[in-house]
Amino acid sequence: MFIVFGLPFTHLATPMPPVYRHVTYVPRGVANRRAALAWLQDNAVPESVLYFLDDDNAIDVRLLEQIRFTEKVSMFPVGLIGKLSVSSPVLNKEGKVIGFYDGWPAGRKFQVDMAGFAINMAYLNKQPRVTMPYSAGFEEDGFLKSLNVKFEDIEPLANGCSEVLVWHTRTVKNPTRNIKPGREHAADNIQRLLRNMQKMGIVR
Repeated sequence: MFIVFGLPFTHLATPMPPVYRHVTYVPRGVANRRAALAWLQDNAVPESVLYFLDDDNAIDVRLLEQIRFTEKVSMFPVGLIGKLSVSSPVLNKEGKVIGFYDGWPAGRKFQVDMAGFAINMAYLNKQPRVTMPYSAGFEEDGFLKSLNVKFEDIEPLANGCSEVLVWHTRTVKNPTRNIKPGREHAADNIQRLLRNMQKMGIVR
C-alpha cells in the first residue's frame, strides 16, 4: 500500500524478550512499539504526529486529517471494543477531558485503547523518560504516564468525542449490545456518542 501511494516507510521488527513469552498475559506488540519509539526519537520530523494503528483497526480517513493538528496529545473514541462496545474520553460542558468511559477501568489513569490517541513528536521529544511497559492491558496507561500527560493537555477530536472514526475489527460477529449510560453522563458527550453509535448499528 505504501509503495502504491508513494509514501516513505520503514519496517522494524524486534523480538519479545524471552522472560515475557510465558507469562499468563503476554504483552504483545510492546517490543515492536518500543523499537519504533526509539527510531522515531532519532529520525522523526519534530512537527510530525505519532499514531499507533494496528492491523486489527479500521479507520475513517477523516481521523488522519484531524490528528495532523495535534499539539500535545489528542484523544478520541474507539468502537467495537470491550463490554461497552466503545472506549472514549468523557468531556465536561466546556469540552475538557474529565475522565473515561471504558469497560475495563482496572485502576488506570488513562483508560484508553492504543488506537485512541495521537502524540505530537515535538512534545514527546521533550519528555526525558519515554517508555512503554511490558504489562498486558496497561501499555497505553504506562506510556502516557511516561509522557507526563495531564488531563488539561488532552485535545478531544471526533466532534467532541461524539463520533467513532476508528474501530477494532475481528473476523467474528460483534454482538449489538443494549448500552444505557448512567445519570452521571446526562450532561457530557457520552449520550451523543451512543446516539451516533445507535445510528451506525453498533449499539441498541
